[in-house]
Amino acid sequence: MQLQPIVTTPAAAGTAAITEEEAGALARTTVNLFKAWSLTDGEACILLGGMSPRTWARWKEGLIGRIDRDLRMRMAHLMGIHKGLRYLFSEPSRGYAWIRKPNTAFAGQSALDLMLRGEMSDLAAMREWIDAERGAW
Repeated sequence: MQLQPIVTTPAAAGTAAITEEEAGALARTTVNLFKAWSLTDGEACILLGGMSPRTWARWKEGLIGRIDRDLRMRMAHLMGIHKGLRYLFSEPSRGYAWIRKPNTAFAGQSALDLMLRGEMSDLAAMREWIDAERGAW
């Protein structure tokens, strides 16, 4: 049997960067999401990569400054987690509460416990787990 060449599709030149305007919208939405998740200020600062409490307080007042690439990606993962939970739970309040509930899939820890380890990879892993649970798309 002779091997046949595989036709490949070239990768995109790069993923589109999150614009300043989109980052601002992500920040405002993140503030609202954290309210829905009933996060403390300390928890919010950890999920946002060690943001200072003063900066977080300004965000809650609507004063969003410059947002670096890392923070943009963290917020994108958080929105992906939120989106996945909205697909999994028809009642939004159940998804919001799920974040804090102990879960046997996480050895009795909650999703929030895992995300509060503070690494970007923790957010990415939670997003992937939720996507897998809901069947990805």
